Amino acid sequence: MGILEVVLLAVGLAMDATAVSLANGLCETDLKIRKSLLMAFLFGAFQAFMPLVGYFAASFFAGFLSRIIPWLALIILSILGIKMITEGKKHISCDCRERHISLKRMLIQAVATSIDALAVGLLLVETQLSPMLEYVAIIGGITFLLSMIALRLGKRIAPFLENKAEYVGGVILIGIGLKIFIEYLISIF
Repeated sequence: MGILEVVLLAVGLAMDATAVSLANGLCETDLKIRKSLLMAFLFGAFQAFMPLVGYFAASFFAGFLSRIIPWLALIILSILGIKMITEGKKHISCDCRERHISLKRMLIQAVATSIDALAVGLLLVETQLSPMLEYVAIIGGITFLLSMIALRLGKRIAPFLENKAEYVGGVILIGIGLKIFIEYLISIF
């Protein structure tokens, strides 16, 4: 996988965390920079950690998975992409009666928004460990950056981007799945 695909994958995976960050920025009226950094760090850390969990879990089944990875990529990334697109139709909201976002709530959000990254780790099982570590660093870094931007600018841009972020992420994931599958088909013919 080239750097462009990794960056696009990272952006696609970061859309859930970015959307939640926009909502968090809207809800917490007195959000300080230190708390913004903590939230963005948690989102980025979980987005980076979950592909590694999937990668190491899939390593145990590498022989079996090598023949079905292109099919898995197409199916899993398409399902995740369609899920993101359909979720984009729902209005992003938070309970704004709770003006303070607790650490527990941040952790739950970080885990919930990184589940799709676990599936991506399963798909990258044929990747060597060194590039895999680079990929997860890029995924975590991009998620951190997008979450931080969304948190700090949430009040101004949330009404405009809240649904579109999910659509963009979904289309990117479906596109990457199709690209992997098409490359596989080309390689066998």
